[in-house]
Amino acid sequence: MARAAASRTRTRIQREKTELILSAALDVFSTYGFRGSTIDQIARQAGLSKPNLLYYFDGKEAIHARLLERLLDTWLEPLKQLDPEGEPIDEILAYVHRKLEMARDFPRESRLFANEILQGAPRIMKQIEGPLKDLVDEKARVIRGWSDAGKIAPVDPHHLIFSIWATTQHYADFDIQVSVVLGARAATRFEDAHRHLSDMFTKLLRP
Repeated sequence: MARAAASRTRTRIQREKTELILSAALDVFSTYGFRGSTIDQIARQAGLSKPNLLYYFDGKEAIHARLLERLLDTWLEPLKQLDPEGEPIDEILAYVHRKLEMARDFPRESRLFANEILQGAPRIMKQIEGPLKDLVDEKARVIRGWSDAGKIAPVDPHHLIFSIWATTQHYADFDIQVSVVLGARAATRFEDAHRHLSDMFTKLLRP
């Protein structure tokens, strides 16, 4: 009985340490990129010794791969929720809002993804060519169907999705620029962005 309890304790501690390392690595990678980051930086950020960190992961490549694997699921979820049976403009605006919420709530993850893409996506290309492209193509067919049926204005569905990515992720990837330019108004930047983007995309999509 005592051994079973000890085993559960070790498992819990290992799980907590793993999450601590991943959170620290997310800070480091999202700030310095993969090439500019080191195991020593991640260990310091996590408050662990380098040997202790290496007990859990073989190196920064393994940590980075785990983060990217998690990120893809998080990244695709807002688009998965786009409902083909829903009201077209409402569905697209809801997707815009979910992406903006991600920019607000997961800025480190957004910058991690952006850094990987800027480097040519060497560690995530298979996922982009597979699950990401498949999902985007699927939802693009839905949007094209709405457009062909006259439910929304004529629009290139892929470029509409790209535009949504660009206008929402900007608030995470370039947050310091946005905050400096807005000054005192930066405190409400996401609420203001939501109103602006909702108005902009509604005008674009209205038949």
